[in-house]
Parts: sequence; C-alpha cells; structure tokens
Amino acid sequence: MCDSCGCPSPSHTHDHDHSHDHDHSSKTVDVHASLFAANDAMAKANRDHFDELGAVALNLISSPGSGKTTLLEHTIEALKGEIKIGVIEGDPETDRDAERIRAKGVPVVQLTTGGACHLDAAMTHKGFHLLEKEPGYEPVDLLFIENVGNLVCPASFDLGEHERVVLVSVPEGPDKPAKYPRTFGTAHTFLITKTDLLPYFDFPVEEARGEALKTNPNLKVMELSSTTGDGFDAWLDYLRAMVKAKKAA
Repeated sequence: MCDSCGCPSPSHTHDHDHSHDHDHSSKTVDVHASLFAANDAMAKANRDHFDELGAVALNLISSPGSGKTTLLEHTIEALKGEIKIGVIEGDPETDRDAERIRAKGVPVVQLTTGGACHLDAAMTHKGFHLLEKEPGYEPVDLLFIENVGNLVCPASFDLGEHERVVLVSVPEGPDKPAKYPRTFGTAHTFLITKTDLLPYFDFPVEEARGEALKTNPNLKVMELSSTTGDGFDAWLDYLRAMVKAKKAA
C-alpha cells in the first residue's frame, strides 16, 4: 500500500494471511519511517552507482498529458550523436511510451507499477540493470526516469536522481505550483510545456513562474514547446551543461 496516497504499490505490500491481535494504527508511523528510510538508502546507492558511471540522472514528474514523452522524443532527436541517452519509463500499465522512445533508437525499459502512482528507488534500481541488458546497450551519459503521471506521490520518493524536473503544460492552468508545493519545493527545474497553446488558454506565465519561485526560490524555470521548438535551446543547453559538469567531476 502506498503510504502517501493509499494506492497499491508492489514494493510496499506484505502478506497478512495470518492471525494477529496487534494494533496496526499504533505502528503506522514506524512502518512509514522504515519504508522511507529503506527507500532513501536504495536511492543513495543508485546515485552512487550513477556517479561511478559518470551518468546524469533526471527524474521527470508531472500530471498525465503534460508532454513528458513528447519532450523526450524531441530531446533524443536533438542530441543524437552528441549525448548517449537511456530512458526508464514508469506507467501503471502498458508499454506504449517505451515503444515511442524505442523508435528513436535509444535503450529504454518500461516499468509497469500495477496501479501504483509512483516509482521508488528499488524499482529504479531494477529498471537500470534491465536497461544495461538491452541489446546494443552502451554506457549512457544521461538517464531520464519518466515517473508515473502524478503530481503528489512521486515527490515523496527519492529515486537516486541528480535533479528533479517538474512539468506543467499550458492547458493544465497556472495554479499547479500553489496546489502542489511539496512537488515544486523538492524540484530543481520547472518546465512550462506546450507554450504554442498560450493563445488559446488563460495561462499567465508570470503568475505560474511567480508561484513556483515563491515555493522554491532556487528553481530554474523554462518555457518551451516541443511542437514548434520555441525555448528548446535553453532546455538542451541545461542538459549539455549537466553532462559536461559530470564528465569533468
């Protein structure tokens, strides 16, 4: 059971097919603390492993339909031959997003969570080792982890990423930073996507930017459209700078 929202989570289930008289409610806090501690330990191991390999890992978080997979498709096309990219896809069901990424010629692994609303560090650990076994795999410079579409639970689980990127598309409205402060408070970068739709929706960009920076003054904010390419150069330069810094470390 997901301790953030109550959804089914394969990593957190345990068998209760036995009789017992203990009080579950009295142990809830300890169990949750233990789960998060175990996740954080695995996340640190993941991050150490990525560091040893010289790879940058990014955790992409958003609501469904914000354009994460489309962003990845255009990013892979733009950086082809320049930066080696791998992708871990997270979804409740189906491997449709992985098929879209695979068509771009980069290694990808689909993690289906069976209804759970987030990835965790153990899933990421398993996913990365599966990625390394993909045919033709070569060590990657940049690992994208596309989290399950949800702006709540993914914010609570460190996957071992180096930076966390949160996306909000123009049709979703500008109030998401105010409604989901934990998500924006733990992120490093805020992408406003689908800006080609600004003429058709009431989305004051400065309002969204201001709300996000009010929650997290250190947040990097970018606006882009994967459709028109507007703002994409800044996104690509951000990725190039992280990969360059990692190689120089």
